[in-house]
Amino acid sequence: MLLALPPVERLRPVSVDVLHALRVLLAPAAPVTAAPVAIVAIDEETYRSPRFADTPQAMWTRDIARVVSALVEADARVIGFDVVYPTSVDRFLPGFDRDFLLALRRGGQQDKIVLGKVQHQQHPIAPFAGQRLAVGGEDNIRSLNLVTDADEIVRRAPLFFDGEDGREPGLALELAQRALGVAATADGNGVRLGDWRLPGAGANSILIDFTRPGALPDHSLQDLVACLDTPRAAAFFRENFAGKTVLLGGMLDIEDRKITSLRWATQPERPAQAPRCASEPRHDLFDAQVMRDSIPGVLVHAAAVANLIGRTVLQEVPRPTAHALDAVMAAIAAGLVLVLVPALATVAVAGLLLLWLVVAYLAFGGGLVLPVVTPALAAAMALAMALGWRFAVTDRDKRVLRQSFALYLAPALIDRMADSNRPPALGGETREVTVFFSDLAGFSSMSEKMAPAETVRVMNAYLGAMTDEIEARGGMVDKYIGDAIVALFGAPLDQPDHAARGAAAALACRARLNTLNAELGLAAPLRQRIGLNSGPALVGNIGSSRRFNYTAMGDVVNLAARLEGANKTFGTDILAAEVTATGAPGASWLELDAVRVVGRGTPVRLFTPLDNALPWTQAYAQALSAFRARNFAGAVAGLAPFRADAKAAARLYDRAVSLTAQPPPPGWESIFDLTEK
Repeated sequence: MLLALPPVERLRPVSVDVLHALRVLLAPAAPVTAAPVAIVAIDEETYRSPRFADTPQAMWTRDIARVVSALVEADARVIGFDVVYPTSVDRFLPGFDRDFLLALRRGGQQDKIVLGKVQHQQHPIAPFAGQRLAVGGEDNIRSLNLVTDADEIVRRAPLFFDGEDGREPGLALELAQRALGVAATADGNGVRLGDWRLPGAGANSILIDFTRPGALPDHSLQDLVACLDTPRAAAFFRENFAGKTVLLGGMLDIEDRKITSLRWATQPERPAQAPRCASEPRHDLFDAQVMRDSIPGVLVHAAAVANLIGRTVLQEVPRPTAHALDAVMAAIAAGLVLVLVPALATVAVAGLLLLWLVVAYLAFGGGLVLPVVTPALAAAMALAMALGWRFAVTDRDKRVLRQSFALYLAPALIDRMADSNRPPALGGETREVTVFFSDLAGFSSMSEKMAPAETVRVMNAYLGAMTDEIEARGGMVDKYIGDAIVALFGAPLDQPDHAARGAAAALACRARLNTLNAELGLAAPLRQRIGLNSGPALVGNIGSSRRFNYTAMGDVVNLAARLEGANKTFGTDILAAEVTATGAPGASWLELDAVRVVGRGTPVRLFTPLDNALPWTQAYAQALSAFRARNFAGAVAGLAPFRADAKAAARLYDRAVSLTAQPPPPGWESIFDLTEK
């Protein structure tokens, strides 16, 4: 599995950093008084104060001794040193460190002092020999070393170190033991601190929660030294340090800084938030605009101690569980790609990851670290791979459809067809359609009088304009046959209103032709005839194995072609079969007659759409009813005033006159046989 490879495994701890950043962004910090740990900071303010500015740090021990003694007297639980003084000025100024050594001795005897040392492979950095002796030996000296993950980020605090005298606790664990009054024990299953088994301690370290303890109060060393010269010193020390674990260490701008899980959540450097005793903080020492990705090392130890005391150590899910979560996220992402369109699938995966981030954040509030980086990576990889698979395999049929229909179907219609759950069967299928068949009247003779270039110009303009109107109403141009246009409605997409679309397209083509004639400026305007018919047809890719065309076949197509030609008989420009007129109630229709076309035995009733209800059309409808009722004289009387207005009226008038003179036999049907195509 790709997510088990070493480069990806190195990304797993990054989830802790993301969750820390979210908590700092979203959750307010706890009050400083709620923290079980306090810090005595050797900070920039201390270095620049008049008392310490011109004095080497090795000579600060007398003031540090006074502060340590005051902390012990204030009943601080235990004091840990995150600073090492490997040398002493006693060899040059005998007796200079006497107060410091006495303070270490008194604190060591009460188990309230733990000095720090730094382990190296060859030459460890340890406190000066006199300090080691004064504090009570190695039992009161612990390692300050921290561990980093593979990406050099400090996220964990070590629990035990192997020393010359065997295994010994690190500084954080030693301070927590003394603060709680319990012992830490290690066995094959991990580490216990009293009756509490430390989460994740099987790796001899704990995962630090840097935000749960709240803001750890840090007191500037120079303010505490100045406080000792005031009457309120005893009360101030007891109020701020009684019952707390205290760490003394550097909080400087450049020294002993660690990049931790707070690397994306650190705040601008600023004065300590703890209460002040004898002086105000110097704001000029801090640049509030500078964001740092590192924190002082003493804060790492302080957070680890606070975690151990408050039982707020973070716990990661087991590695098999993390792998399972990655796999589940990848499977869901791939499934979304297969059931949704790519854009929507991408949005859905992003929403899924956001939801998972919320779940992980809520779990983080309870100390459980759920992976957020590798599931996101797994989902992204699955999304990309599934999209690639879909493009190469799953969507191949859709691409074939797009390529097949691209030259004779509107792009929007191609998209709808490709996304439809019922694409047309490529071998052919029977479906309800409306066939649109149009032709230009007398264009062959007209084109004989035009230059070839002019003929091409006119035909391109005409076919382009009519095609636009057809496609705008969801139709598909099947083919051009010279100046004739064959179009389908209801295929390749299902269109329940295919008849209404076909009728609307015919009326739109009629109106567009009027505009086009004005634009072309021809000596004789173009005149078109349109036939419309609806019904079942065989539609699909029909032809040979090497050459085929998406078209329609069947009686419904043949009849539409016959109706186009029947316009010549009735003097109309649009004729539709009864089934089409019935399916397009939005148009105004006039029934002209029932006819039997050439090559077809079944008669069909013909309708023409009307833009306006003209007087002759009202008379025609009444005359047709009279004609079918064998009232030929009534039909003649009704049509006589209008036979010059329309060819259809004149034709029915002539038939009525003929049958008035020679009435038909019984059983006569009012059906007109068309003798030409």
